[in-house]
Amino acid sequence: MNPGRSKDSKDNPTERPPLSIAAQRNIAVVDHRIDSRDIFIATREITISHAGEIYRLRLTAQNKLILTK
Repeated sequence: MNPGRSKDSKDNPTERPPLSIAAQRNIAVVDHRIDSRDIFIATREITISHAGEIYRLRLTAQNKLILTK
C-alpha cells in the first residue's frame, strides 16, 4: 500500500493524495498561458481532473502533446 493514501483512494480517481515536498511546484500563468516545461518536470505524462472526469496529457517522443480521456 502507498503511504499517505487510503486503501479506497485508487477506486476514486478524483481523490487527491497528499503531495510530498518534492512533488509540489509553482506554475506561472501569464496572459492565460502556461509553459509546458513547467508542467512536465521529471515526467512525460500528467493527469487532469475536469468536471469529474480524468484526462491524460502526454508528451510524445516527437515532443507533441496528446490529451486523452
